[in-house]
Parts: sequence; structure tokens; C-alpha cells
Amino acid sequence: MNVKFDKIDNVNGLLTISIVEDDYRRDVKSQLAEVGRRRAIKGFRPGHVPAGMLQKLFGPEVLSNVVDRLVSRELSKYIVDNKLRILGQPMLDPSTHVDMVKEKDFEFKFNIGLAPELDVKVDKNVKLPYYIIGVTDEMVNDRVEAYRNRYSKEAESEMVTNDGYFRCTLTEVDDKGNPVEGGIVAEHAIIAPRYVKNEDERNRLVGLKVGETITYNPHKATEGNINEMAALLGVDKDKADVKSDFSLTVVEAFVNEPADMNQEFFDQVLGIGEAHSEEEFRTKLRETIAAQNTNDSNYRFAIDARKQLQDMAGDFELPDELLKNFLKANHEEGKPEDIDEQYPAMRKQLQWQIVRDDLCEKMGVTVEPEDKKNLARLYAAQQFAQYGLPNVGDEMLDNYAQRMLEDERTSNEIEDRAREDKLYAAIKAAATIEEKTVTVDEFQQLFKDDAPAAEAPAAE
Repeated sequence: MNVKFDKIDNVNGLLTISIVEDDYRRDVKSQLAEVGRRRAIKGFRPGHVPAGMLQKLFGPEVLSNVVDRLVSRELSKYIVDNKLRILGQPMLDPSTHVDMVKEKDFEFKFNIGLAPELDVKVDKNVKLPYYIIGVTDEMVNDRVEAYRNRYSKEAESEMVTNDGYFRCTLTEVDDKGNPVEGGIVAEHAIIAPRYVKNEDERNRLVGLKVGETITYNPHKATEGNINEMAALLGVDKDKADVKSDFSLTVVEAFVNEPADMNQEFFDQVLGIGEAHSEEEFRTKLRETIAAQNTNDSNYRFAIDARKQLQDMAGDFELPDELLKNFLKANHEEGKPEDIDEQYPAMRKQLQWQIVRDDLCEKMGVTVEPEDKKNLARLYAAQQFAQYGLPNVGDEMLDNYAQRMLEDERTSNEIEDRAREDKLYAAIKAAATIEEKTVTVDEFQQLFKDDAPAAEAPAAE
């Protein structure tokens, strides 16, 4: 067997694998014998089928499988042994024609896309901005009020409020305000003013006192929504399209009172025993906000670092035609010709991946299982927090993180993210960092000034 690699230019190569009969004869003979032992062939006992018949029945199929494995093994071995940094996958050259029936010696040619050599390095000569978002008293106060509202408690009220709800009786009335004989009566209707669609009807409800009665039009209030009408009046949908006025009497009113600043509240927000006074609570919140701001700062740092590193690398050469052909051959959705339109954006992302991988190698950045586990735990904690569960136990976090890592696609995404996180940390340690303290508005303005760059992936 002979393997030869010819470098066509900086980013393209041709790898040729030549196979002669001696390279595969023994494997084919062994595989045919195995077929004879496993497959039932009429008229013969297993293991006693003549070699000639096995060759006639299964020879081409077995030969094809043996040669295919042999070529794949040699192709991978050559790439690994010679440390070729390839892009995409090797693609069989159109000039390769193999006849497994008529020929005994075969030649396979593969087009190889090569990653270019880059001269990008990060040291103290590289200057990068790092924006620190200052934590203000207003931020802390806003966060306190948000948590107090989240953990608010229901309490009775003497009047209807916009953000509360009330129970009432609704009685269908005629033009003179008298109850309609056989009309609809809803004795336990519940209304939350903030969800009433018609502004005029909503304003008439807010401020009503318990026991007070007004004329109310549910059809107008819901803007004719049959589902809402049916739920409010307690009737089937086919009976809910009622445009009549109703007499509404407030029976009970309720409001959500913000949580008291007590130990129960501190434990709900921060975890048991994390704060024992309002001062400690506010200090902890300030630290939490600062940590979250650090995530935002790192996100911005990643955008700025990526942009500068890409500028340093420049618009370098890629094996464009081979990559397009590879993408077209492996497309799952859309039309192959769509690749031509999408390729410029894909090319830009691929260039960054090459810069990133080159820097990871130069800076010794690797992803360990523990890195993936920690990041998966972080994702799990963030998801639980979104559902109002900020203090989930370690065992539940570990179990959820493990399930995430068992999904191959999710695991790959986490590994990719972990690699970039560690790379940006290494870049931050190696470069000259110019820290700048900014307000939230100033920080947000950075993204408005360069919206396209904000699409870059970032570390937290």
C-alpha cells in the first residue's frame, strides 16, 4: 500500500492511497469464510460452502467493505501521523473511478482542505478594553423591590386595585338595569383589572369598594373574546356571545402586598442563613449584582477580544471551493445552491474557529471533564433561577447537569463554550487590560454602536 500527499497550495492538498491485491487478499478471504459460517446457503451446511461459491455470491460486497475500511483507516492514520490540520472532511476526487469487479489494484484520491498557518499571538503588546459596570444604590433598590414583589403575599383589600383581583357577582340586566328573566348569573366571577382589555372598562373597576355595584359590559371589556367570556360567566362557549350589560357587585377584593423585610424573606431570596439583617441582605444583593455585571463585562470583553484578534489575523485564505462542496454534500435542509448565498457568513465564523483553535493550541487551553461539568451546573442553576428556584440543592444540580451532558449535541455545545471561556480567560491574563468603569447606559451604548459585532460568542 502506498499513501502520498501532494500540497497543491497553502490550503489545498491531494492525498492518494494506492492499494494492490496483496493489501486486502487475506482480509477478504477471512471475511468470506466468516460469511460462510454465519449465512444459511441452501444445500450447504454452515462452514462448508465452497470458496468459489462464496466468492461468486458475496465477493464484490465483501471486497468493497474491506477496501472501504482499509482506505478509511489509512486516511485517518496519515492525517493523524502527519498532524495535518484539515478543514471539513476529505472529499473523494471526481477523477477516482474504482471497479471492484474488473480491477484488483485501486487508487483513491482525496481532496484535503488545510487550515492556514497563522501568526497571531497574545502578549502584553495586545491591549484590550475591559468595561466594569458600577453597582449603584438604585440598582440595589430596584432589585430589592423586584424580589419583594416576587415573594409578595395575598391580602384582603377594601377596594379594587389595578394589580390585584376581586370576586364579584355578575347578573345580566336589561336596558333599564333590571335583571333579565332567565338571564346569566355568575355568582363567583373573578376579575383581575390589569388583564381587562378595554381601557375604559378597566378604569371603571379600579377603586371600587367591597359591596359597591356598577353596570359592567363583559363583551366590551374582553373585546368580544368568546373564551374569556365563557370563563368569566361560567357558561359554554356557544352561550358566551352575550353583548348585554351586567350588574357587577364586588364581594371580595385582594391585593399582593410586597414581602416584609424579615428573616423569612432573606432566606427565600439568598438561602437559609445567608443574611440576618436588611443591611446584610442589601450587601449580599450588591455582591450578586456585581457578579452578574462581571458576566456582562466578560461578555463584552469576549466581543472586543474576538474582533481584535480577527483583525490581527486578517482575511486569510481558505479552501473555499472544497468547503462549499463539503457543505453541499452534507446539507440536510434547503437547497444545495443556498450554500453559495450563506457561505460568506459561514466563512467568517469558520475563520474565527481557526483563529480560536490556533490560539488554544499556542496558549495550552484544553477542556477537562470537570470544566464541562461546572459549566453544565451553571446552565442548570440559571434555568432553575428562571423558574423562580434560585437555591436548588447540589444533588439536583448535579443530576440535571449530568442529563445535559448525556445528550451528545448539548455536550458538544458545552465543551465548545467551555473552550472559549478558558481561552478568553487566558487572553485576559496574557494581554494588557485597560479597565474602564461605566454606567449601565454607557455599557448598553457599546452594543448599539457596534450591533453586528455583538453577535460574537462570549465567555461568562
